[in-house]
Amino acid sequence: MNNRLIPNTDLSISPICLGTMTFGTPVAEPEAINITHWALDHGINFIDTANMYEGYARSAGSAGGVAEEILGKALKGRRDEAVVATKVGMKVGDAPTDDGTSAAAVRVQLDRSLQRLQTDYIDLYYLHRPDAEANTAETLAALNDAIQQGKIRYYAVSNYTSEHLGELLRIADENGLPRPVVVQPFFNLLNPESTLQFPYPGLGEMIYRVKEELLPRCEREQIGVVPYRILNSGVLTGKYHRGQEAPAGSRATEQPGWLPDLTDELFDQLEEIEQQAEARGLTMVQYAIRWVLEQPAVVSAIVGVKRTDQLEEAIAAAP
Repeated sequence: MNNRLIPNTDLSISPICLGTMTFGTPVAEPEAINITHWALDHGINFIDTANMYEGYARSAGSAGGVAEEILGKALKGRRDEAVVATKVGMKVGDAPTDDGTSAAAVRVQLDRSLQRLQTDYIDLYYLHRPDAEANTAETLAALNDAIQQGKIRYYAVSNYTSEHLGELLRIADENGLPRPVVVQPFFNLLNPESTLQFPYPGLGEMIYRVKEELLPRCEREQIGVVPYRILNSGVLTGKYHRGQEAPAGSRATEQPGWLPDLTDELFDQLEEIEQQAEARGLTMVQYAIRWVLEQPAVVSAIVGVKRTDQLEEAIAAAP
């Protein structure tokens, strides 16, 4: 793989990013550590986690922290080999600083993430969602303080629409504060514009218009894009077929609530995509990843796995 430079940074990252949302359950700690080491040994230096991640055990407001703790153990003695990203903003408890992206929440949660990750710094620190109740200027000032203190190198945003990003850039510029260097949207072949629902004030259901609006804005503003759910929770792996039972060990059997409805309309789309993949001599997984990586402003694509052979196929998809 050829590494890519995140615009306006010195972060050289692999085009495949190891996602850790499944660390803990169903990927137990020993195998998660093995996967992380395998990734580093095979050229994947970019790893994505979040303070809320705890695998399938996650419930609304639960404490999280599991994936960060596992990753901290996995990177012991190898921290300088990895570009580590984590996040703040989703609810991880009942205290005021356990939810949202206020300046106070950023300070508290950042220190907790550093402790769990067993590191002095985080390369890329995401605001995990827009937060209408936070004072954005104060939040950005807290992030700038963290940069000056060496606790983070750069900050980023996740689940922001083009409009959210534009407003944040305006506030950053008006206050002489740093801009985000990466945006992380839900984006894949099946959902090029994507719709997400959030149980937070001022959010609710939002249409992201990633391909139509967000990617062009990021290209203009020289902001990198690192999409997640690029395989749409495993639907784009080719493992699901019309009229057939879901295979054992698939998301459909382990965590069906995280999967879209497998309708005839969806299978029509999948069958068409499979034909497109075959025309390019790629598996469906490889085609879906390659398609994302070929989009404007995209610098890396997050791939969550349960086995190293899945990472191997993702690496083969990288141009």
